[in-house]
Amino acid sequence: MKIGIIVAMDKELHQLQKLFNNENVRVEKCGIGKVNAALGAQRMINEFHPDIIISSGCAGGNGDDVHIQDVVVSAELAYHDVYCGKAIDDTTVYGQVQGMPVRFKGDEELLSMVENGEWEMENCKIHQGLIVTGDWFVDSKEKMREIIGHFPEAKAVDMESAAIAQTCYINKVRFISFRVISDMPLKDADASQYHDFWDTIAKNSFHVTKTFVESL
Repeated sequence: MKIGIIVAMDKELHQLQKLFNNENVRVEKCGIGKVNAALGAQRMINEFHPDIIISSGCAGGNGDDVHIQDVVVSAELAYHDVYCGKAIDDTTVYGQVQGMPVRFKGDEELLSMVENGEWEMENCKIHQGLIVTGDWFVDSKEKMREIIGHFPEAKAVDMESAAIAQTCYINKVRFISFRVISDMPLKDADASQYHDFWDTIAKNSFHVTKTFVESL
């Protein structure tokens, strides 16, 4: 089985490259944002032909039960900055690209493996839920409130996962996203939590992805 792992930034790439030494696992950086994510996923599919693609990296968290260093796994994915309107098709909802699913679903078998897996980690919980994606680094409470106003059940907000999910959906490649919570925007006014995450606790935060890959 060939597994492709896509991250957005050098920080994430360096963390994950240390964890894998297997020719059937490829870790690549796509760059930040939806266009880079889609291009990176398509390149991965064209060149490596993976059976599964994993989006890994950090994200802003949401919810009273979600904390920094927890991991959110993509039960569903949508865009928080896409609205196609109702002029052509009044069935299209906020967050949906016209002609695409209302929400992209994580692979059910892979989600079941996460649900039934054995995870031995301190100070870290795994949550399955909605991840929303958009071209915006959420560095204010006001922006996060706007996003959560549309998606109150969202567990994580990132800049790549839904775009990779859409690319995998089109190419019929199995997909799942693991997002480590680096900050809680509704509790952080100046992104200090995000910077502290990389300075203090990021080192061990990507072992969930490693453990999951080893279980496949």
